[in-house]
Amino acid sequence: MADDAVSASAKGATFMVLLQIGSRAITFALNQVLLRFLSPQLLGVAVQLELYIVSTLYFSRESLRIATQRRSDGGVQAAINLSYLAMIAGLPVGALLAHLYLQSNYPDVPYLTAALRINELTAMIELLSEPAFVAVQQNMLYKTRAAAEATAVIMKTLSTAGLVLWGRHKGYELGVLPFAAGELAYSTSLTVVYLSQTISVARLKGFTLTPKKMQSRCVHVTIVKRKYNLVDPSRSHPFQQYIFSLFSKPLLYLSASLYLQTGIKWLLTEGDKLLVSAFATLEDQGMYALSANYGGLIARMLFRPIEDSSRNLFARLCATVEQDKKTDDKPPSNQDTPQKGPSQAATILHNLLRVYSIASLIAFAVGPTAAPLLLQLVAGSRWTDSGAGEVLATYCYCIPLLAINGVSEAFVSATASTAELQRQSIWMGAFSAGFALSAYVFLRVLEMGAKGLVLANCVNMALRIVFNLSFATSYFARQGVSFKLTGLLPNLYAVGAAAVVPSLLTRTAGMLGRYGLLGELVRVGAVGGAFAVFIAFTERKFLLDCYRRFRA
Repeated sequence: MADDAVSASAKGATFMVLLQIGSRAITFALNQVLLRFLSPQLLGVAVQLELYIVSTLYFSRESLRIATQRRSDGGVQAAINLSYLAMIAGLPVGALLAHLYLQSNYPDVPYLTAALRINELTAMIELLSEPAFVAVQQNMLYKTRAAAEATAVIMKTLSTAGLVLWGRHKGYELGVLPFAAGELAYSTSLTVVYLSQTISVARLKGFTLTPKKMQSRCVHVTIVKRKYNLVDPSRSHPFQQYIFSLFSKPLLYLSASLYLQTGIKWLLTEGDKLLVSAFATLEDQGMYALSANYGGLIARMLFRPIEDSSRNLFARLCATVEQDKKTDDKPPSNQDTPQKGPSQAATILHNLLRVYSIASLIAFAVGPTAAPLLLQLVAGSRWTDSGAGEVLATYCYCIPLLAINGVSEAFVSATASTAELQRQSIWMGAFSAGFALSAYVFLRVLEMGAKGLVLANCVNMALRIVFNLSFATSYFARQGVSFKLTGLLPNLYAVGAAAVVPSLLTRTAGMLGRYGLLGELVRVGAVGGAFAVFIAFTERKFLLDCYRRFRA
């Protein structure tokens, strides 16, 4: 079963990555058209409205999602029942956040209030897809998820671009309404595809997407006086597994314990948007949004599908260990031997992190030089002249940290016990303070603007990575599985070459200047391509081994 889970996760992640690349390519082309008609100020307001939707969905469903991935109490149906709590929570959470936004000093942009109300409706529509999403995750139907997300992204971009172009053609000032319409199209498309694709699966596998009463098995728990090995029948009492015969108690309690942690994680994840909204001008917000969108394009296309698939996979591979921990009277027979599940999990995590660390060399060495040139190519000199190119160049240092933190944090959320998650929440609170302090230094003391915010985000990611890797090392040590952090680093030849490449790019600057922007792109591409080939050669044994494992 572990091998089947690994194979299904690998194939699912591959399909999701390919479909994401295809859908993002279409939306990328349309977004370049949009940038010709949008100002940095308008884009900054759109980021604030997107933050509202993300926050509403996050606080309504994130802890429930993680809980249903970590435990299988009651099977698929119990997880689906629990997902309806996200819909119930969505109404008050969305209303509260909308009220707080309208009470703030929000910018004077046409149709802003109407767009916010549309976004309230959008969040609720997307929460309607939660039962189907849970069914997809529980049954590892990654193709269905990829199809739903790709369709939604395309519909969002077409709706936004269509309204912007129509308004410009007619001479109407639509403000942020096109962005609200795009979000509505996204949520509607996502919900329709999810529900239409999972109804037949539900019939085939014997569950329903609507709440269903569970057969409550009353387990009589007997209090044992362990000191004298005596049983006290008078203290035997029934333990009800479900609340209202619908919601699994273990899942519900786990969700509650995760809620505080997810709140702190939201602060760390979305804190950059909060800080830029509080301390930066709308123009700076627009520049940061553009850089984050372009810089995060790889994260959305490649890293996020891998992170989501690996979280589900790690939970399945390490589930047997959790079952052994629950058994007090019967220690596992293979206690001195590493179990297959954790051993596979260690290998997968190690390979993913090392691949990311190898790729990070290219991002660090070539990215800061290539990014402004690419931005000028796709968005025009209007944006590069505004300083967005320098922000995007700085963001290249953040991309590898996003990838490493994503997969390592997926392992923590999939394998940590409730007590360990509570300790993680405390540490994440400390990381929030570190993030806020570094942001204050970069934004207010050093006055670095959007670039300072990117650097503060790098500090935030680095702190979280240190915690995640420390947890992984201790976890595998308890299971008797080897997991060495030094094995995650690239070889010395690759690191040495990465240190030389920036200097080489600086020395060759202007060599093909007479050919303009195209000549500069060819120069940087040639140096970057040669560097990538060199890295692939020096790491050929490891990369070939990863390829064979993936093909198997």
